[in-house]
Amino acid sequence: MQPQDYLLTDKVAIVTGGGGGIGRAIALELASAGADIVVADIVPERCQEVAERVRELGRSALAAPTDMADTGQVNAMVEQADQRFGRIDILVNNAGGVSGRAFLEQSERSWRKHIDLNLISMFAATSAAAPIMIRGGRGGAIVNVTSIEASRAAPAYAVYAACKAGMNNFTRTMALELADHDIRVNAIAPDYTVTPGTRGNWTGSVDPAAWRQPSQGQQEATARRIPLRRPGIDAECGKAALYLASPMSSYVTGVVLPVDGGSWASSGWIRDRSGQWTLMEVNE
Repeated sequence: MQPQDYLLTDKVAIVTGGGGGIGRAIALELASAGADIVVADIVPERCQEVAERVRELGRSALAAPTDMADTGQVNAMVEQADQRFGRIDILVNNAGGVSGRAFLEQSERSWRKHIDLNLISMFAATSAAAPIMIRGGRGGAIVNVTSIEASRAAPAYAVYAACKAGMNNFTRTMALELADHDIRVNAIAPDYTVTPGTRGNWTGSVDPAAWRQPSQGQQEATARRIPLRRPGIDAECGKAALYLASPMSSYVTGVVLPVDGGSWASSGWIRDRSGQWTLMEVNE
């Protein structure tokens, strides 16, 4: 492999939800490969922290506090990025979120909040950024961060999972619609990944030392459920996104790539307490 296969020197990337967790990891991976980064996140302090890290890596950064559920703010963020850098080469649609509740216990306000954050934000950012990529005539890459919940039943997460299923279909459809402009559109689909949000820190520190830690029982249950026996690490999603954003994947478009330790492939199979694969948890 040659450096030109993965380097993103002087390209400009927007990462939504880039202030923490998977988005932060993606922003730093892209910066490490040479990209300048626009960090769009609802938490201003997190935007600034990631922007500072990007600059430490020798790249330019724009901290752009943005409520991704507000289409007007999304459009303004993309315009600000265009004014600052004069180009957009990569868009990572990572913003999202979920709270677990049975569908019949959710209000319409809750549905719409989930849809605006997980689905409409992707539509808005793509609608605003893709024309700038087309204008530049250099092609581009869009990477959507979906979930394996898009392709399986998800009790207590019905609206979220439906949004993620929509993201998968949008990924494939945009891959066709934008192909004539050499804009590739792909997605990564994580399962359980260690992030501030999955450890109960939605607005606080990105320092893992400050996060709530799982019990021994929870760790053992995760190890039985996931074939690779551990939760994902945000940097692993970052590397997968770098692959899809870089020339390494120059002939890859319309793909949803699981980054899940084998969870989707297992399709309900889990290890029992003896370590054997089973379709049912046996009480002992």
